[in-house]
Amino acid sequence: MQRIQKSFKVPSTEDFKSKLLIWAQQFEAISWLDSNQYHQKYSSFDAVLAVDEFTSIKTDYTNAFEQLKEYQSITEDYLFGYLSYDLKNDVEELSSKNYDGLDFADLYFFQPQRIIFIKGNTVEFLYLKMIDDEIESDFEAITKLSPQNFSPQEDIGSAKPDIKIKLRIHKDEYYQKVNSILKHIHRGDIYEASFCQEFYAENATINPLETYHHLNAISEPPFATFFKCDHQYLLSASPERYIKKEGTKVVSQPIKGTAKRLISKVDDAQIAFDLSRDEKERSENIMIVDLVRNDLSRIAVKGSVKVEELCQVYSFRQVHQLVSTVVSEVKKTTNPVDIIKETFPMGSMTGAPKISAMKIIEEEEETKRGLYSGAVGYFTPTGDFDFNVVIRSILYNEENNYVSFSVGGAITSKSTPEREYEECLLKAKAMKLVLTNSN
Repeated sequence: MQRIQKSFKVPSTEDFKSKLLIWAQQFEAISWLDSNQYHQKYSSFDAVLAVDEFTSIKTDYTNAFEQLKEYQSITEDYLFGYLSYDLKNDVEELSSKNYDGLDFADLYFFQPQRIIFIKGNTVEFLYLKMIDDEIESDFEAITKLSPQNFSPQEDIGSAKPDIKIKLRIHKDEYYQKVNSILKHIHRGDIYEASFCQEFYAENATINPLETYHHLNAISEPPFATFFKCDHQYLLSASPERYIKKEGTKVVSQPIKGTAKRLISKVDDAQIAFDLSRDEKERSENIMIVDLVRNDLSRIAVKGSVKVEELCQVYSFRQVHQLVSTVVSEVKKTTNPVDIIKETFPMGSMTGAPKISAMKIIEEEEETKRGLYSGAVGYFTPTGDFDFNVVIRSILYNEENNYVSFSVGGAITSKSTPEREYEECLLKAKAMKLVLTNSN
């Protein structure tokens, strides 16, 4: 599919980004991916907007990866979309029987008519040839809009009574479930499990764009996402990359290990240093690194899987995290969808061994994960791709007024229910703060 490219310079990237998201709201399909200028070694652009569905695929998990492979091969174009956690049922003999208040499709990708990349102060329009005469008028329409500024310093601390956040698993029950998982670990069934819980609000109405802006402003993550598919929204402040392919190189960057940020620079530096040496947090991360290495080796060129970074401390606005980087090489003939299928779901959201862990967490969790702990990202026409991990995210079904966010932690032999619960509350803080103050 032929695309026409035109570039423009803008005086203020932040102003243009704000206007761009306002302009995008007219479309039924929106994918906005923003690095918040968190320049990592493997960044390809600062931000990208894809809107206006030309073709699409939406399906449940049954043969989902084969359908995606066929769709990606036929279009040979940019595709933006998501993979829900429950695609695990297509990869393995598994099921998802827990409650689902959001009702997202298991897989959705669309071929956008309009794509806008932001790289520094350059804005690059990449439109399908059939609408390339609209580039100039779209750029003019966007620049004429008034930007909306959302600052982390804004007063978003007073709760609004119309959003009542409930817990799907209450504290005592959470403790029991963690102890149940610990019994599995002590028996040798698993080494680690990513156990998650849902916070939700029923009969709730939010402004998705405003909510996203507030969440992004207080977190400023490298893999922020505003995603819309009709009446369903993902508002994500994810710090984690699941997997990226660039040429024949594949990169995965699992996160495991968390510590809160502190106001004092000295204390904050100390807690980051302590995290880097914390035996329990490092063991969480290293177990997942081994799992990722194993997943990548299934489809990599023999001997090419390497750990580039192990337990490196990355500091984000809300938390410090331990991040590892695992790389590998694939053959030029390897289908990109096969790489995802062989490594999905990501190890940081399952546990080890992966299949046993997924079975146990399905029993202990009360909510179908759906898009939470899945992935959002894109394919390029040449078969490269980049996907985040859907964490630190708010999901919203505008049709049934259901709002949800989930958080979790890695349960290992060194875990205690009390500490895991505290970590969940720390991770939930930003979403809860934003939701109880959204118009």
